[in-house]
Amino acid sequence: MILLDAPYTSDFLIDTIHQNKYSVILNNYANNLYKNDIQSFINDEKAIERISNGDDYLYTNSENAIEWIAKNLGHTPYPDQVNMFKDKSRFRELVSKMYPNVYFKKVSWNELDGIDKETQPYPLVLKPAVGFFSLGVHIVRSKTEWSEALQSLKKDVKRIKSMYPEQVLDVSDFIIESYIEGEEYAIDCYFNAQGNPVILTVMKHLFSSDSDVSDRLYMTSVDIIANLKDKVDTFLQELKKLTGLTNFPLHIEVRIQDGQIVPIEVNPLRFGGWCTTADVTWHAYGFNPYIYFFEQRQPDWKTILQREDRSLYSIIILDIPATHRSKPIKAFDYEKLLLQFEDPLELRKIDFKKHPVFGFLFSRTSPENMNELEAILKDDLTEFIIE
Repeated sequence: MILLDAPYTSDFLIDTIHQNKYSVILNNYANNLYKNDIQSFINDEKAIERISNGDDYLYTNSENAIEWIAKNLGHTPYPDQVNMFKDKSRFRELVSKMYPNVYFKKVSWNELDGIDKETQPYPLVLKPAVGFFSLGVHIVRSKTEWSEALQSLKKDVKRIKSMYPEQVLDVSDFIIESYIEGEEYAIDCYFNAQGNPVILTVMKHLFSSDSDVSDRLYMTSVDIIANLKDKVDTFLQELKKLTGLTNFPLHIEVRIQDGQIVPIEVNPLRFGGWCTTADVTWHAYGFNPYIYFFEQRQPDWKTILQREDRSLYSIIILDIPATHRSKPIKAFDYEKLLLQFEDPLELRKIDFKKHPVFGFLFSRTSPENMNELEAILKDDLTEFIIE
């Protein structure tokens, strides 16, 4: 069963629903998306009954769907399981025995101005306790940066409040936690009916600098999977012991610090937001993660990792630069952008007047052509903006 919600559903997911006749919970968003095609719709009452009886696995495409879960599934484990991950301080408490050296503290919005910057364990990260899409995230490396980060955060809060519901991004509480060094990766996975973890993809999250917290570029390849698969499986086995999850998809952001996987955040009941990571997995490896979750299938990684194709398959998030967020923009030159890439696979144009992105680009890059990814990683995109 799939719970669809704003802001975006890809054609790939829609086609998957149609071809496999997956049930979709009827709401205004799904109704508008599907127009007159209501063959797979079920109403709230029927959906709640089937989920309560354990007759269906639940998948959501969006953080916004959490609101429906909180409202309608309070008698099931789902709301508590979701909160286990969405409340970052609660999640840090959950994994604290695994990571005793990771400092964390939850503070309210009203307490932030009174924090003693002299005693904080720098470097640290300041972010909403319930967050999404790197919004409101600030790296503070020393006490001299604290005041500037706080002022920047206050500007973010004003912008954030109008973008997402409270269950998705709550700016009433914040978490101060250790800045975790190391390379960052994203993992799509699920825990099956027996509670065993199934890895669907691993993607490397690249940054343009040490201070960059953006989501500009994620990439996957057989080499990335091969290098990390065993570590990821060990980490997920530990998470299994702590959570006891079954029939539950996750999108997890981690860093590799001193050879150990340390989680940054865990997003419940979905894969990468805006239908990104699951869809690029299809481009990269030829299997459909949505189907694999619902049919409880595992990728044949042994065969996949033996293939000759060592290409890098990427998601490039075309975010609006800070310099243009309050300026009128007439258009974005997508065709000029595509010329920068060796093999663009799919371009998703987004209404940038409603959302903070111009679109998403999926691409294939030869290993020897890594420079094209490094270039877009550092590009502020202003050359493609038409004012």
